[in-house]
Amino acid sequence: MKLDIMNPHAMRIMIASRPVDSISSISRRIGLSYGWAYHWVLELEKAGVFQRSGKRIFLKEDSSFYKHALGFLKSAFGDDVDFHYKALSLFGIKYCFTSTDAVSVWTNGGYNIARYRGYYPIFIKARSTDREIFEFYSKKLGTGTAIFYKAKFLEDFPVEMHQGVPVDSLEETIAFMKKYVYNFQPALEIVQELYSRRLGVKYREAVLNA
Repeated sequence: MKLDIMNPHAMRIMIASRPVDSISSISRRIGLSYGWAYHWVLELEKAGVFQRSGKRIFLKEDSSFYKHALGFLKSAFGDDVDFHYKALSLFGIKYCFTSTDAVSVWTNGGYNIARYRGYYPIFIKARSTDREIFEFYSKKLGTGTAIFYKAKFLEDFPVEMHQGVPVDSLEETIAFMKKYVYNFQPALEIVQELYSRRLGVKYREAVLNA
C-alpha cells in the first residue's frame, strides 16, 4: 500500500462518496478536477475501497482500508466542531444554517448560546428529498451526543450567502431572534450595529446608565 494514498484528496473522496456514485459527481462535490479525482479513485480502488463498473463506482463499505480510514477520521475529528461544519460541503446537498447557527453567521461568530464542548447541535435546513443521503453521511461521520446535526427537512427553502456561508436570510434570522428575545437580545444589538438596522433594541450599557 502506498503511503501517499493517505492524503487530503483521498480522505475527502472517502467522506464524500456514496454507495453508488460516479467520479464526475465526486469531483464536483469535493471541488477537485476530474483528472485528479479519477487518479485517486483508481488508487482507492486498488486499496479495496471502490469497485468500478462502467461510469459507476460502488463503495465497498466492508473494505478494511475504508473502515480503518473512517475510524481514523472519527478518532481524530469526532470532537472537532469545525470539521463537522466543513464536512457539510462534501455531502452534495442543498443546505443552509438556521436558528442559533444563523445568528452566529450573521453576527460573524460574535454570538453563540446554549452550546458547549459536550453538547453542540449544528442547526441546518435540508431538503426532504435529501434526507436519506444526509442520514447516510451523518452515520458515516459518527455524529452523536456531543456534536450532532439538528436538521429541519423542508420541501425547499431560500438560501442567502454571507461571507461564503449558506444561511437563512438576515430578515428571517432577526425574526427568530425577536421570537426568543430574552436569549438573543445581545445578538440583536450586534446585528443592529453591523447592518445599520433600526430594531428598537437599546444597548444594555445605555439601559444600565439610564
